[in-house]
Amino acid sequence: MATVRGQTYADYAWPPALGTLYQRNGLTLSLALAASLTLFMLLALQSNGTLWGPLVQNGQQGFYAIFPHNLMVSLFAPVFLWAVFALGMGVRKFWKDVTPATSGAPLSTPAAAEATHDALKLKYLGGGHGDGCNNEDDAFTLARKRTHHLTFYGFMLCFAATSVATLYHYAFGWPAPYDFNSLPKILGTVGGISLALGSLGLWRLNLARDPNHGDVKQRPMDRGFIALLFLISVTGLALMLSRNTAAMPSLLALHLGLVMALFLTLPYGKFAHGIFRTASLLRFSVEKRQPSKLALGSD
Repeated sequence: MATVRGQTYADYAWPPALGTLYQRNGLTLSLALAASLTLFMLLALQSNGTLWGPLVQNGQQGFYAIFPHNLMVSLFAPVFLWAVFALGMGVRKFWKDVTPATSGAPLSTPAAAEATHDALKLKYLGGGHGDGCNNEDDAFTLARKRTHHLTFYGFMLCFAATSVATLYHYAFGWPAPYDFNSLPKILGTVGGISLALGSLGLWRLNLARDPNHGDVKQRPMDRGFIALLFLISVTGLALMLSRNTAAMPSLLALHLGLVMALFLTLPYGKFAHGIFRTASLLRFSVEKRQPSKLALGSD
């Protein structure tokens, strides 16, 4: 099953030529990370004159003293929108292929609601009986489900923090930096801690996992993604605590480089698992509502 999932990611990557990046995910992630870190360190040097020291006095505050808001938007928005578009095109093709292979029934509101509930609850990481899945041996454990919850909801809280900050900036004219008791800071702090704990737990479970559980060939991709999430969370938390210190330029360049590497590899790495998994749950919820065509035991 894990092998089939990995092949699905590659087959439905968009554009199709980039599907080979799944087979070379370690190299892809390394190159994206190196390029992103180099870019932001050079930009920080150009703007601030140093990666360790006092901030240049240019009338801006906080992070914007190093990377102006418009510069960050111009760098991140196109990459993020491309990632969303590429994932959307891949899932669209997947849905068009899998629908006629099943009953062909259209998506309904009850089916969508059930699939959303199951995805958010991570229902099937309960093993189908509520005791969890196997990991390093035949014993059932809920550790994978719990660490997935911490990771997923931590990520979503961080995304919510960025969304609220964007709303503050454009809708209300309240630019960053924000106080520690502000909504963006609270969401980001809780999300960052949850993401760090969840990704650390996933890393431990992945190292201990029995080779017969899952596809061993995908472990470099899995671990690369987990490590990237952990580094993003801890550098984000460190950056929040280092505001207006000599360490901030380096930490900001490091954090933004990690985030850019994540955005660049979103459609061609482990992140796609969640997208295709949700699409599969949607299709399953539709199919389970269709009448059976077997007619077993009839005359």
